[in-house]
Amino acid sequence: MLSSLSEKLEGVLDRLKGRGVLTEHNITDALREVRLALLEADVHFSVVKTFIDRVREQCLGAGVMESLSPGQQVVKIVHRELTDLMGKRNVALDLRPDDLSAVLMVGLQGSGKTTTVGKLARRLKADGKRVLMVACDLQRPAAIQQLITLGERIDVKVLAPRESGGDPVAAAREGLAHARANRYDVVLFDTAGRLHVDDALMAQLVQVKGAVQPHEVLLVADAMTGQEAVNIAERFHQALTVTGIILTKLEGDARGGAVLSMRQVTGCPVKFVGMGEKLDALEAFHPERMASRILGMGDVLSLIEKAEATISRKEAEQVADKVKKGGFTLEDFRDQLRQIKKMGSITDLLGMIPGAGKLAKSLPAAMPDKELGRVEAIINSMTVQERRNHTIINGSRRKRIAAGSGTSVQDVNRLLKNFAQGRKMMKQVAGAKGKPYKLRNMLPF
Repeated sequence: MLSSLSEKLEGVLDRLKGRGVLTEHNITDALREVRLALLEADVHFSVVKTFIDRVREQCLGAGVMESLSPGQQVVKIVHRELTDLMGKRNVALDLRPDDLSAVLMVGLQGSGKTTTVGKLARRLKADGKRVLMVACDLQRPAAIQQLITLGERIDVKVLAPRESGGDPVAAAREGLAHARANRYDVVLFDTAGRLHVDDALMAQLVQVKGAVQPHEVLLVADAMTGQEAVNIAERFHQALTVTGIILTKLEGDARGGAVLSMRQVTGCPVKFVGMGEKLDALEAFHPERMASRILGMGDVLSLIEKAEATISRKEAEQVADKVKKGGFTLEDFRDQLRQIKKMGSITDLLGMIPGAGKLAKSLPAAMPDKELGRVEAIINSMTVQERRNHTIINGSRRKRIAAGSGTSVQDVNRLLKNFAQGRKMMKQVAGAKGKPYKLRNMLPF
């Protein structure tokens, strides 16, 4: 995510941090590189100009030039300005606590709009809301079936006309009436998209908006289209007064033009970002955390939130108890690996840990996740007795396990050795300080 921009900005700022004294010439040269990096990342030129001017003004002040650590001060300024650029703080959905909240979802075809409707419905349901999804995209027959399929997967009701080609305004009114009559908390309207912005699309969406009077109008935009996503957002905002934006496919965006430009150009806050194809891959957007990740500072708060959503406190305490008593087995280790995989790719998780971002960039794409799959395959090839007591695994058993998992005996040996050493270390750490253990030394990479 934003890897290209992050790498360039980190390089520029690292050079500044290495200097004991900064001159105006040093700062001017550095900001020239930052400006070029932002433009290459497809950030809107007016946004780049404003950003550079603000950073330069603060960097040339006495507080930086006379500081004992001027490079660190520059990093703080850049971080603060990046945060302000993206909106300063997270903006939550404007939902009515004691009444029905209507949310109109709009966007172009191919931006991931219908899938995002399902993701948002799942998220709201997890927050205890009764959610109804209404199919108003009657131009594309597959859109109705797609929404119904999503509804079945997340156990959320979908109201859809029996046939496509009907009146989306009537479908929206019917959905709103059904939601009120059945006391739903939130109703999400999935509207039609086009391959491009046109007058017919906007006229239809304006009619649907007038029919349901939504509390939120959320634009779903593809982050990978960069500056084009910003232009699309401007068109939609002019016609519909968009209240928030959801950027999809951010995990595949190496540049960052859309996420950095969107708030400044349109005035609309980015409320959520899509970080993958899975239905749980929708995250609240926090500008400060995003700025930290762009500058290689990690994102510990998001990492903690992911862990808390995946691993319950009770499970963590049970594992910690096993570690203390020396009863942590390969079976437990496999379960922990599965929990980690639910949190996302290892590369993304490393990017959230301060100082580990460069390690993530040095690894081949998908390499850590591939290795985790290999470890799990090895453990799955063991018998229950072997998983619960690794000391019984002799030479012949190792050959059988290697053959069953499609790996080599050397891979099995490495895992068993690392597991034995890691378990010993975990017991020492847990017994001495009671702190969470680390799985790092057990992994074969």
